[in-house]
Amino acid sequence: MSNSRLTLQEYEALVEQSPILVWRADTEALCNYFNHRWLAFRGRTMEQEYGNGWAEGVHPDDLDRCLNIYSSNFNAHKAFEMEYRLMRYDGVYRWIFDRGVPFKNDIGGFAGFIGSCIDVTDRVDAQEALRLNLEKEIKTLRGIIPICAYCKKIRTDKESWQQLETYISNHSDAIFSHGACPTCFEEQIKIIKEA
Repeated sequence: MSNSRLTLQEYEALVEQSPILVWRADTEALCNYFNHRWLAFRGRTMEQEYGNGWAEGVHPDDLDRCLNIYSSNFNAHKAFEMEYRLMRYDGVYRWIFDRGVPFKNDIGGFAGFIGSCIDVTDRVDAQEALRLNLEKEIKTLRGIIPICAYCKKIRTDKESWQQLETYISNHSDAIFSHGACPTCFEEQIKIIKEA
């Protein structure tokens, strides 16, 4: 059986060639390391990304939220997860899922944070497409619906008739509670009194 412990060079190869973007920050919350994948993704040098240079690539609409999550969890020494758009080497913003965790030095003291990021743009795009499709379906529900002029049942796509409340409940998140409007209430009181 071979030795399962990795050499320093093997660890370096794992970190540098990992398919994920890796970063590290010191105890002052300043980033002092980015792996090769990060630098290739960003198309920038270690010196350009160093400190808070990496934040120059965060989309302006995401920057305040991103820095707030980063700094508040950093100060509390708590792991965090967040998504934000980060500019790739070609100027295209990609959605990044970033997870940062505190790490300790050899004597057990807080030494900063280590983080890993993956590009989740395909998932975000798929979720947006699903959201747009759902909006389209809801808009279709708002279209013309065949309804009986007498009993107010709705004809479904399967040519059956359903109560209005059942149909809408099956096609939306609406919840019904029943009551009587003032006009109907007066009419029902009149019917009861006459009976």
